[in-house]
Amino acid sequence: MTDKQPIKRGRGRPPKVHEGEWDTKQRLIRHGTAVLTEKGFASTGIDQILKEAGIPKGSFYHYFDSKDDFGLAMVANYKQYFANRLDRFLLNKEKPALDRLQDFINDAKSGLERFDFKRGCLVGNLGQELASLSDTFREPLEEIFQDWQCRVKACLDEAVIEGSMDNRLDTAEMAATFWIGWEGAILRSKLVRSTAPVDLFAKSFFRCLSSDPYPHHPKKGE
Repeated sequence: MTDKQPIKRGRGRPPKVHEGEWDTKQRLIRHGTAVLTEKGFASTGIDQILKEAGIPKGSFYHYFDSKDDFGLAMVANYKQYFANRLDRFLLNKEKPALDRLQDFINDAKSGLERFDFKRGCLVGNLGQELASLSDTFREPLEEIFQDWQCRVKACLDEAVIEGSMDNRLDTAEMAATFWIGWEGAILRSKLVRSTAPVDLFAKSFFRCLSSDPYPHHPKKGE
């Protein structure tokens, strides 16, 4: 009886049977997200996205049942992308908590300038279009905002522990306030083609967090 010869395996990753299909679907989502963050969902046709992605129309309906189905897939993909982006800044333990939040803001400002103030936040854009969208978008969009708020809240909780944030403030409330103001600041920055609205929002927000928001002003009675 002879020993069985070991099976020789090639170098690199093993081939994936559906790798080509996965790449096509991801390319559709990626190009669709880029277009929708600039032009909006309601005003963008599928043909335009397919043309930019270089994918035939038949392939689209192989992966998605409808434009709404495609939109929800982009929302799910954006949720993961943005969560990773937030974590990259907010979980950086080498910096104080509020510096991490400022780093996220600075990165967003760079993105606005890089895309000439044409692209915004997919979730924020869809939220502004809700009147013309299916109700199926409401719950996924709100879930994303809640997730973002939780991440910022955790960062603000650390700021309280560090002493850089007033411990009398409700961190959950301030996290919600951040995102409400943030979406407005991004919209205004796109309108005026300047990061000034974002800077003004950030300055006002951080001032609200301080236990002594006007440290150079004498207190009443002094």
